[in-house]
Amino acid sequence: MTAVAEPDDAVPLAGEIPVPDFLGHPRGLWYLAFTEAWERFSYYGMQSLLVLYMVKYLLLPGRIEHVAAFDSFRRLYGGLDGQALASAIFGTYTATVYLTPIFGGFLADRILGRRRTVLLGALTMAAGHFLMAFEGAFLFALLCLVLGCGMFKGNIASQVGSLYKPEDLRRADAFQIFYLGINAGVIASPLIVGTLGEVYGWHYGFAAAGVGMLLATGIYLSGQKYLRSGENEARAIAAAPRAKLTRRDWRAVIALVLLIPVLAVAIVPNNQIFNAYLVWGDQQFDLIFLGKKLPTTWLVTLDAIVSVSFLALVALFYRWYGKHWREPDETTKLIIGSGFSVAGMMCLVIAAATRVAGHKIGLFWPVAFHIVNSIAFAHLLPISLALFAKYGPKAINATIIGLYYLAFFFANTLVGWVGSFYQTMTTTNFWLLHAGFAAGAGLCFVIFKFVAGHYLEVEPEPAR
Repeated sequence: MTAVAEPDDAVPLAGEIPVPDFLGHPRGLWYLAFTEAWERFSYYGMQSLLVLYMVKYLLLPGRIEHVAAFDSFRRLYGGLDGQALASAIFGTYTATVYLTPIFGGFLADRILGRRRTVLLGALTMAAGHFLMAFEGAFLFALLCLVLGCGMFKGNIASQVGSLYKPEDLRRADAFQIFYLGINAGVIASPLIVGTLGEVYGWHYGFAAAGVGMLLATGIYLSGQKYLRSGENEARAIAAAPRAKLTRRDWRAVIALVLLIPVLAVAIVPNNQIFNAYLVWGDQQFDLIFLGKKLPTTWLVTLDAIVSVSFLALVALFYRWYGKHWREPDETTKLIIGSGFSVAGMMCLVIAAATRVAGHKIGLFWPVAFHIVNSIAFAHLLPISLALFAKYGPKAINATIIGLYYLAFFFANTLVGWVGSFYQTMTTTNFWLLHAGFAAGAGLCFVIFKFVAGHYLEVEPEPAR
């Protein structure tokens, strides 16, 4: 089946003058990066508020009764209530976000084209954020956000790659710039959306996220003339004949698919930051500074700043290390990351175990957790994506990347399920459980390295 092209995507406009690059990259990249920054600002701003909003406001008696269709929806979670129910709903929401891009990709490829799908997704997400301001529309708002993100997320990322020819080595740098936009949005959103929501009212925070999404839409629309050639390049690549998979390719695919559930378990400790960790921090951390309580959502900003810093530091370290010794391969780095993840969880275990009854937890151990966990993050998420991109057969590389994101679906499902244990387990045991997830994933990575790793080795091309 052939994709249905948008009329303005088919060919460049007649007489169109080529636009020079800006800072060494196509101008369309910068529009896409700023669009993504504002989209992530709205997404993570809302996400940083979601569990706190449910626990401290929406799920309380006298308010939950106003949410349309909630009684029927609640049956999906059995007898869960309060924080456990909030964590489970959070897990369902964040997990589903990583399933709907499959629908968004199909819609773009077969019906609307990428630009129209991205715009429809952006407007649907904006509607979802504004609907969060109305208690009765809570479930419908989440549905809009899930569907909108599915239409937006994968298609805008694919437009980045389509700005470059297959042999253009600037593509890797382009994705680094694109991810800088993501990180900028993550850092800023809790400071603005989180502060408005916690200090001035939940609905002000959600409205700010909606405004951010409208800004993303405006930036994307203003950059349309710089994306036309990229759309044509993507269609040319899609129309090219595909090579058949070899036996080694199929073994590599099987090995990578087996890695998906292991990655899901490895991601759980990091992703719990947006769920039960925020509830715990809100209840138990000493967040008083100069006589005022800092918004709990600022913990997300702290984590984002530290994560960005250590992403750069870890990359620089391995660049230096590689000049003196042999740099570890991707699977070894995943093992190292799991070790740091265990250490990060143990910081939280110590914080919980040493808390004096009646006193708040100082920020030494939580900050230590964010530092150590960020080193783990730098070894797990970017490295695992690089591994899938590197070893996925060329003929189905995009499909392999799509399968990679299933790890986040399973991980966030686990985050919601495990997060519901927070109110029934001791806090020490709760974080020990997460340390066990990290240790178990690390052990699986070790087994994978020695049992299945050789299936991922790339055969050298035959001499000509």
